[in-house]
Amino acid sequence: MDATKKNTLLVVDDERLSLEIMLDILGDDYTIYMTKSGAAAVEMARKYSPDLILLDILMPDMNGFDVMEALKASSETRHIPVIFITGLKTVEDEEKGFDLGAVDFIHKPFNAKIVKARIRNHLQSVIQARFST
Repeated sequence: MDATKKNTLLVVDDERLSLEIMLDILGDDYTIYMTKSGAAAVEMARKYSPDLILLDILMPDMNGFDVMEALKASSETRHIPVIFITGLKTVEDEEKGFDLGAVDFIHKPFNAKIVKARIRNHLQSVIQARFST
C-alpha cells in the first residue's frame, strides 16, 4: 500500500457515464468524490475540501455556473480550483466560466491524456502556491 496521500478530486456531473469515465481515467491516481447534483457538490466541497473540482455546466437542479458562484461566495470553498467539464463549446460559455473563476475547461468527449495532463498541471500549481505562502 502506498503511504503517500493522494490528491482529492470532486467530480460533478449529472450523467452517470461521465462520472464512470472520469473514475476510470483518474481513479488510480487520485481520491475521487462524485455527485450528480450541483447542490450536493457545494456541500461535498465544504465537507471534503478537495484539491480540485471537475464541474459539469448543464445539470438539472443547479447548473455549473450557479455551483461556481456558490463555491466562490463561501470562504470555505472559494480557494478550490474548478475545471469545467462540458459539451458546451461556445466562446461565451468559456468566457462566463472564466469570469466566474474557473481555471480551465475540459470538453466532452473526454480524451484521457488531456484530462490527466490538465489535472496534473493544475494540481502542481496548487501545491506550489501552498508552499510559497
